[in-house]
Amino acid sequence: MKNVLKLTLVLALVLVAACACNSQAQEEAGDLVTEDGAAVEATDTNEGSGGFFSIILGSGPLGVGLWLALFGAAGAAVYFAVDCSITVRAKRIMPQALIDSVTEAMVEGDVLKALQNCEQEPGPLANILSAGFSHVEEGYDVIQESISTAADLETEQIMQKLTWMSVVGNLAPMLGLLGTVQGMIAAFSTLAEGAPDVGVLAMNISQALFTTAGGLTIAVPCVAFYYTFRNSATKIILQMEAMTIELIKDLRNVEVVEE
Repeated sequence: MKNVLKLTLVLALVLVAACACNSQAQEEAGDLVTEDGAAVEATDTNEGSGGFFSIILGSGPLGVGLWLALFGAAGAAVYFAVDCSITVRAKRIMPQALIDSVTEAMVEGDVLKALQNCEQEPGPLANILSAGFSHVEEGYDVIQESISTAADLETEQIMQKLTWMSVVGNLAPMLGLLGTVQGMIAAFSTLAEGAPDVGVLAMNISQALFTTAGGLTIAVPCVAFYYTFRNSATKIILQMEAMTIELIKDLRNVEVVEE
C-alpha cells in the first residue's frame, strides 16, 4: 500500500509540474499575441489540440484531481494484481515441503516435531496447523475448534486483498462518471453563454468522454482479475481445509490426561 501512495504522489508531482509548464507556456504565448494580432487566431486555433495530456490539463482543477484519482486507482489495481498473483497461489499457501514434513512427523506420532515444522514454514496452512497442534493436550474437539477459528482468520486475510481489488474496480467507473458529469456541465455552460464556440464545446465533451473511457479502462481488467483470483482463492482454501483434516486425523486417538 505504501508503494501505491508513493506512485500516486509521483504522478501528482508530475502533473503539477506539467501544469506549471503549461501555464508558463501560455503566458509566453500571450506575450507574443500582444505583438502580433494574427498570433491570437493561431493560438486559439491550436488550443486543445495537444492531445490527451492537454485534455487533462485543460479540464480544470476538479478534472486534474479526478485524473489523479484515476491514476492512483490504476496504480492500486496494478499493485493488488501483482500482489495477488504472487501470494494467492497453492504453492505459497500450502508449501509441499511443509505438507511432507508434517505428514512424516504425524506418521511417527511426534506432534512436537510437526509443530516445529510449522513454525519453520510460516504461512496460512502452517498457522492453521499450529493452532491445532498447540491444543493437542486438550482433546480433539478443542483442536477442531482452534483449527476452525484459525482457518476463518487466514481465509479472511486472503480475501481482504481481493476485496481491495473489487473496491478499485467499482470506484474507477464512478470517478469516470464524475468526470463525465463535470464535462457535460461545462459544455452546457458554454451553450448557455449564447453562440457557442464549437471548438470549446467539443473540448468539453471530449474531456467528459475521456474520463469515462479512463475509468472503464481501469475497471474492466480489474474486475476480470478480481473474479479470476477469487475463484482461485476459493479453490485453494477448500484444498487447504481438506489437507488440514487429512493431517490432523491421527489426533482423534489422542487421550486427554486429567491431573
